[in-house]
Amino acid sequence: MDTLLSPLNICYYAIAINLAAFMAFGIDKMLAEAQRWRIAESTLLTWALLGGTPGAYAARHLFRHKTRKQPFSSNLHTIAGLQIVALGALCGWIYFAH
Repeated sequence: MDTLLSPLNICYYAIAINLAAFMAFGIDKMLAEAQRWRIAESTLLTWALLGGTPGAYAARHLFRHKTRKQPFSSNLHTIAGLQIVALGALCGWIYFAH
């Protein structure tokens, strides 16, 4: 029986959320260059918070977008740091639980 938190479903989620974050940063860059209404920074950070941090960093690098903007960059780095700590805690919990 396949559970919601199966490794395959987690992989699908990770791919989808990172693609969404990557696309959101790309669309925001395109809107910025066209001097149009932009995607809110809080929305971009939410994509990262939901697990799209690798996609957000990849898009920042590829599109050269939001790389120096403060406090956005600090907030993104904080999210990434917290996710690394949480992942480490989860791995430790799994390791010591078995």
